[in-house]
Amino acid sequence: MDNEERVLVRARMDREQRYFRIAAKKASYSPQWLKRVRQALGVHATEMARTLDVRVSVIYRLEKSEDKKSVSLRALEKAAEAMDCKVVYAIVPRAGKTLMELAERQRWRKKLGRN
Repeated sequence: MDNEERVLVRARMDREQRYFRIAAKKASYSPQWLKRVRQALGVHATEMARTLDVRVSVIYRLEKSEDKKSVSLRALEKAAEAMDCKVVYAIVPRAGKTLMELAERQRWRKKLGRN
């Protein structure tokens, strides 16, 4: 990918990431999304287990693994789908910066010899 293409990709991604950057500014990691959403929807673990064709213990392990930050995206997506939800996933620069700003800062670091 040449530099001109990279700039266009960054600009497009900055537009796509706008709402994720806003969310990242306002919230830190919020544990137990699966459990909290399941409970808010009134979905019992047994019902979810039946939908996913697994044992109830699998649902509890899944919720526990999310709390430990060791859950897989695939497992999250399956569980979310069982609740008629979806997983929203993004990687955004820290401190609300855009990819353009981050790339510019890194370019200056290289010029100054600071990696």
